[in-house]
Amino acid sequence: MDLRLLRYFTVVAEERHVGRAAARLHMTQPPLSRAMKQLESDLGVVLLERTHAGVTLTPAGDVLLAEARDLLEHAERLRGRVRGVSGQASLVVGSLADAADLVGARLVSAFRAQHPHVAVTVHEFDLGDPASGLRTGVVDVALSRSPFDTTGLRTHVLARQRIGVVVREDDPLLQNASVSVDALGGRQWVRLPEGSDPVWVAYWTGPAGEDALVTRTVQECLQAVLWNGMSVLAPLDQVLPPGLRTVPADDRAVNELMLVWRDGDPNPLVRSFVQTAGEAFRKGRQEMHPRTS
Repeated sequence: MDLRLLRYFTVVAEERHVGRAAARLHMTQPPLSRAMKQLESDLGVVLLERTHAGVTLTPAGDVLLAEARDLLEHAERLRGRVRGVSGQASLVVGSLADAADLVGARLVSAFRAQHPHVAVTVHEFDLGDPASGLRTGVVDVALSRSPFDTTGLRTHVLARQRIGVVVREDDPLLQNASVSVDALGGRQWVRLPEGSDPVWVAYWTGPAGEDALVTRTVQECLQAVLWNGMSVLAPLDQVLPPGLRTVPADDRAVNELMLVWRDGDPNPLVRSFVQTAGEAFRKGRQEMHPRTS
């Protein structure tokens, strides 16, 4: 089975939209659509149901998504081991899926400018794994958000951001200057995948019932708000689709966007990436928000 097609499929499944998936994969929509049809033809089943709002997974698609994630993770681990044996310098960078553009476009680019002979791989993880593959040894360093259990890990904070409740523009909650998340028990909230870090879950979810919708990416969360009137938490500077707005949350600590790596890792490339990526991030923020005299 073509791992490239599986990789494309997981992104489409996470985004629930071929156009957004194509943008995330840095490709145009027609070849991605053809790739999905090719995968369905190879397997002899329908994986995606096309709708006016995007795509949804068929039962076969749900099964393939779970299996494809495991297979791709194993393939990344295998690639790292083979490179290690060959002596080729390599670095595997993890990120939450919705931060992949930042990792690839700015942080990895800055690192490769200084280390052109190092093979760099970016591996994306969904909201169920805030450590982004560090615990399982899939990646060497990751870009993630607080808070989660960082036992045995080191962190370098890139930015601190307030978070809020994302709602539709017609939601009465927008009449408030700020809200307390834990007091909003009467609303419908999304739920993170089973087995997620409990510290992470407590911070990023509201008082949801057991029937709450499970979401794995920020885009899935935002679509749940837009189409189903649910509520989610996100940084105040999160880019939102038309029709959504954010109300600041006053009972959540400021969120930290940070680089994470294993404590005591002797790999000098990890230290270099943390330093280089940190400098690239600060430079990018200064260019976007220059100081005025």
